[in-house]
Amino acid sequence: MNPVSVAAVLLQVGILATLVEAGRRRNVAAAVNALVALVVVLLPWALGSVTTLAVGPVLPVWLGVAGLLHAVGMLGPYDTVPWWDHLTHFVSASLVAALAHAGVVVGYVGTASDASIATVTVLFTVAAGVLWELVELVARELGERFDIEPVLVHYGWADTVLDLGFDFAGAVLVIALDLRVFVPVVEQVVGPTRRLVVWSGVAIVVGAASLTLVVSGLRLNR
Repeated sequence: MNPVSVAAVLLQVGILATLVEAGRRRNVAAAVNALVALVVVLLPWALGSVTTLAVGPVLPVWLGVAGLLHAVGMLGPYDTVPWWDHLTHFVSASLVAALAHAGVVVGYVGTASDASIATVTVLFTVAAGVLWELVELVARELGERFDIEPVLVHYGWADTVLDLGFDFAGAVLVIALDLRVFVPVVEQVVGPTRRLVVWSGVAIVVGAASLTLVVSGLRLNR
């Protein structure tokens, strides 16, 4: 195994250890988040096993870093380390931006300007960040509604603005570096790539609008 593959495995083990620790503490929210993170980081391996898609080692490592930061954060650092949440957002958003950038580059190469590709990448990343913030808000509202510990934590609108700022920074960094590390992966599904970019954007917008309505409904029914 090359060093990058070893790093991916170590990150997966780290997330598994976080899941075990969350179980030991009987921290349901942390356990759920660690379990989801573990499933997500294993997806590239699963896809490579059941399809001919060659994902490569970079995606598992990037997913592993983001997943481990989030899983560990749920055990306490989100509450005790002021910059932990923002670092996690930056790493996760830069991953979303890198994937989106690859999709836009492959789907629209030769038909869109560099400025247009950059704009779409940034907007897609920030929109995904807004969707995540709404998911956190819904989790908080449901926790308060049913008097249970929320699976995700929303720290207020000031924190949301900062999170989106770090999401934006992550996307800008990807554009500034013209990071195309995932282009070889996306090129393997080049046929539906353009439609995938469009429909992913539509799904994010529809999801955000739907969650906004859910939040409004929960607050009205308090």
